[in-house]
Amino acid sequence: MYKPLLLVLGDQLSLSLATLRDAPNNAVVALCEVSEEARYVPHHIHKIGLFMAAMRHFAQALRDKGYTVHYTRLDDPDNTHSLIEEAERIATQYGCSEIHVTRPGEWRLWDAMRQRQQATLPWQLIEDERFFTTPDDFAHWAHGRKQLRLEYFYREQRKRTGLLMEGDSPAGGQWNFDHDNREPIDATLRFPALPQHTQDALTKEALNDAKRHFSDHMGSLDNFNLPVTRRQALVDLKHFLNHGLADFGRYQDAISDAAPFLYHSRLSAALNIGLLTPQEVCEAAEQQYYDGKAPLNAVEGFIRQILGWREYVRGLYWTHMPNYKRENRLGFERDLPAFYWDGNTDMRCLQRAIQMTIDNSYAHHIQRLMVTGNFALLCGVKPEALCDWYLAVYADACEWVELPNTLGMVLHADGGLMGSKPYCASGKYIDKMSDHCQHCRYSPKQVTGPKACPFNSLYWHFLETNAEQLNRNPRMKLIYGSLSRMKDEKREAMRQQAEQFLASLPTSQGYGQAHHTQGYNAKDTQ
Repeated sequence: MYKPLLLVLGDQLSLSLATLRDAPNNAVVALCEVSEEARYVPHHIHKIGLFMAAMRHFAQALRDKGYTVHYTRLDDPDNTHSLIEEAERIATQYGCSEIHVTRPGEWRLWDAMRQRQQATLPWQLIEDERFFTTPDDFAHWAHGRKQLRLEYFYREQRKRTGLLMEGDSPAGGQWNFDHDNREPIDATLRFPALPQHTQDALTKEALNDAKRHFSDHMGSLDNFNLPVTRRQALVDLKHFLNHGLADFGRYQDAISDAAPFLYHSRLSAALNIGLLTPQEVCEAAEQQYYDGKAPLNAVEGFIRQILGWREYVRGLYWTHMPNYKRENRLGFERDLPAFYWDGNTDMRCLQRAIQMTIDNSYAHHIQRLMVTGNFALLCGVKPEALCDWYLAVYADACEWVELPNTLGMVLHADGGLMGSKPYCASGKYIDKMSDHCQHCRYSPKQVTGPKACPFNSLYWHFLETNAEQLNRNPRMKLIYGSLSRMKDEKREAMRQQAEQFLASLPTSQGYGQAHHTQGYNAKDTQ
């Protein structure tokens, strides 16, 4: 008898999910908490708490809709703690004839599930329709192109969806308003306070379970305030539209020493686990522009992050895996500095970005790209180490979005597939865009000496070290021209400064490494 098990993953918490559509009355829906997925990298406890609380709420929502739901908790004595094995165990328990699942967010799971398609208990994989595009759509767009640049992909998506379009032309007469979105931090700015979400009994129970099993992971749940239901996610969306969007654009690249969220939406985690759809978020932002409540530069910049960048990196991921994950075109070999796990560094910008990450499982895109990312790039941190860190510490980090951003955008390890040049910068950039430097023992104006900002000598050292691969890049012609005109003694002084600093870096063989090796013991939470 045909009876499917409908497996819903922790980042698929949408009632519109393709797996649930047209489900027969005898179908069984399964959601599974398994330690294998919580520990393959040492995920921040906010991220684990988010998934557990949101999954439990979604299971309840499904029951309220009349679905038969099997929910596996971490403490269940028969839990296999492997997603594949647990789904097959539940299917056998309920006498199901096959397992249906929507495309997961990681290639490793997709590949494991594909290998089970011809098993005695076959798996059927369904395309995820909750995005604007599918991997096949992206592959079709990319076919025959020498360069896969975001801007051209984004313009096609604008035309296809009609978002911010006036007939065949973009609203305001141009596609991109990035030049209006680069204002630095201003001491007079007052950022909106976030809504505080009430924790019901189900949320409290999930967070307590997360704390009991994963207290050795980064962070504390004492300040947990992520949305775990669709209603809470909609509250966050409405709050951003009313209080953040109008100023989001011009200050989206600014960095504050004290404020972690500024005017950013903080909606990415809710989007990535399915509590919000990208379509409704973009349409709501677009409406703010047409209602005269937010300027075009802010709305266009925000929509570009979702309709453009989010779809673009997902397309790159699925069309270039699994080989993409092994890319390391600049040959980086350094381990992750130890202070990425505890913030114990006297470089103020790094200390604050990492501490905010520890506190909130969040840092906005410029902190990730131009502070923690830029530093890792200049130091030559190996891609797998940095990718595992970003995947572990941020609540919104699913591999399909994290890996291209980290390996391609941050580390330029894909040879320029994503970015036409490395996003490398000296301390001058951080001094311009933030108020960190006034609190730091280092000076962004000095390149050598005991008070020189390490970013400065590291920047020139990176350019020298990678000159063979980068000096022919037309976008780096000017900077390599400046390097070639420097006097030999200045270059030697900078070289020594950088190498002494790099030699003193403590590497991460403690917190992160210990957790990573623990992660493969599936019974370690029992």
